[in-house]
Amino acid sequence: MKTKVSLTINGKNVEAEVEPRTHLGDFLREQLRLTATHLGCEHGVCGACTVLIDGNPARACIALTVALEGADVRTLEGLADDPRMRTIKDAFHTEHGLQCGFCTPGMLISAWDLLRRRPGLSDGEIREAMSGNLCRCTGYQGIARSIRRAADELRGASANA
Repeated sequence: MKTKVSLTINGKNVEAEVEPRTHLGDFLREQLRLTATHLGCEHGVCGACTVLIDGNPARACIALTVALEGADVRTLEGLADDPRMRTIKDAFHTEHGLQCGFCTPGMLISAWDLLRRRPGLSDGEIREAMSGNLCRCTGYQGIARSIRRAADELRGASANA
């Protein structure tokens, strides 16, 4: 039996009928075709499926869609025009913060939230804050450099504003 749910996805009101056991990751990918949300471990451990729910980072693989009635969900697609995300994406490109790209959407969302909340972090603090997102390719050097570069650029941009 399906349940009707109404929520906001990337600024648009969405109403759908879903199975009660449908997690947000499957709903986003299969019903809405928002494929930037990657599903890795499906246990909430790896961070590949990180999205923003009501402004906070959350794992789409363990959030049941029916439990999100009225929620505001933002995926990587929903941050495409965001200046902070553009800076972060550029830094990931410049500093080689990605390889296969599987973890990248979750890394980008987590970095966006981190730099929104705590822009003046040390390198150690960046590594600790990002430790909930797993990458099997990069060894984290490029990821940490990318976030540091984005933080420095964002801090410089706000100082010049």
